[in-house]
Amino acid sequence: MQRRIIPDVVNHQDIVALSKTKSVHDAVQLMSSRKIAAIAVTEGNNKKLIGIISERDITHRVLACGLNPQATLLSDVMTSNPECLRPNDSCHDAIDLMLNRNIRHLPVVTEDNTVVAMVSMRNLLEAAVKELGLKIDAERDDAFSPEG
Repeated sequence: MQRRIIPDVVNHQDIVALSKTKSVHDAVQLMSSRKIAAIAVTEGNNKKLIGIISERDITHRVLACGLNPQATLLSDVMTSNPECLRPNDSCHDAIDLMLNRNIRHLPVVTEDNTVVAMVSMRNLLEAAVKELGLKIDAERDDAFSPEG
């Protein structure tokens, strides 16, 4: 069975997004309070994706460059037009993309570029471990069934 991003990896998720005009400090505060490592960046209050900001972006593009997080806008340091997933993409495709591009977070967007989820490598690992557990349980049941 080919597992899909939605609903197999992410069933429901509150979308965390900020406008490109918010500061890096705003993003860090939101990441800290929500215990997340990446945020979708949008044009305004809509959920149309224009970029992504991650802990790695903040470390490399803000702190390492000596920029002031309160004065630096997300639009200045975000990853514009990031790689994305569609809800029906497979877990295998997501893992491949993440490994080949050295990415830890991928936004999931609809056809009109509306953000519906953010998938992390951790989400994919948890889904893979769950699937592996189900396969092991099924194999054990087959091996010890009265017909087996």
